[in-house]
Amino acid sequence: MPDISLVNIKDLSIRKLMKSHFSPALLAEIKTELDKGKQIILFQNRRGFAPIIECNPCSWVPHCVNCDVAPHLHKRADLLRCHYCGYSTQNPSRCNNCGDTDLRQRGFGTEKLKMSCRFFPDKKIARLDLDATRAKHAYRQIIESFENHETHILVGTQMITKGLDFGNVSLVGILNADSLINFPDFRSFERSFQLMLQVSGRAGRKGEQGKVIIQTYDTEQMVLKYLIQNDYRGFYAEEIQERKRFQYPPFYRLIEITLKHRDERLIENAATAFAKELKKSFGSRVLGPTSPYVSKVKNMFIKSILVKTEKQLPFQKAKHLMVQSIEKFRLDTEFKNVIIICDVDPF
Repeated sequence: MPDISLVNIKDLSIRKLMKSHFSPALLAEIKTELDKGKQIILFQNRRGFAPIIECNPCSWVPHCVNCDVAPHLHKRADLLRCHYCGYSTQNPSRCNNCGDTDLRQRGFGTEKLKMSCRFFPDKKIARLDLDATRAKHAYRQIIESFENHETHILVGTQMITKGLDFGNVSLVGILNADSLINFPDFRSFERSFQLMLQVSGRAGRKGEQGKVIIQTYDTEQMVLKYLIQNDYRGFYAEEIQERKRFQYPPFYRLIEITLKHRDERLIENAATAFAKELKKSFGSRVLGPTSPYVSKVKNMFIKSILVKTEKQLPFQKAKHLMVQSIEKFRLDTEFKNVIIICDVDPF
């Protein structure tokens, strides 16, 4: 396994020691390995140039016209593009709210990360993500170029974490571990542990031991503690206790119910009424309704209800109770056009 080290970028940012998105330690290691003729992989699990454009004076942020989300900036096309519905619009030159031209880019994706590798002007840098591989043979060409040592640094999303076996890669840099760990999902610790362990495995596959540098704002994260020790069993033991304590899989089964409608007021009422109906059968095991992380997609407003069922409860019985609740809910003609989607064992 590679040698994994953590870099506290919170402290470095306060002291203004960060160079673009790179810590001094990561930059130094990249230079050292490139001088040896080695190759580098840089992992950032967000595509595009910047996830948010914000007006500095008034904090206005452009939003997608169809979804409740800020579109990502794609610099090469100079477009703001929604990753949910595909809507795109020109990158604004001034604020729609106050008219100021001081618009700042918040966060960064793989496109911006690639441009930030200007510290190595004589090296060839490639990007491997969904945007870079839309052309018919793009994926194969990027991989072959890296495999033939024509590309020195490969920047990518989770597309680079699995199944790639490059013997000349000696260093992997994970630019922002926090965006993985702090995702609002009860499985975020499990998934971030898996992803970072998988991408770490790309370094030092042949010959000498590889190196991995993880940049984070919180070096005390439980996930990182077990990751640097390569302690899967320890991580599992702690995570499984949390799942048991808060009644999540694998101890309970989850049914996620999504309700959709174009009328925001109607979907609020429908979700409240349906949750009330479900509680007659499932009681306190019904959570919600709540608005999901993205509460509007393609002009449809969304509400979520989560039902937890014990493993001991026969699932056919749970299904029967769910169908009964839906049928009773449908008796109200006001809600006849509400879309209901039941997802068993989601996430």
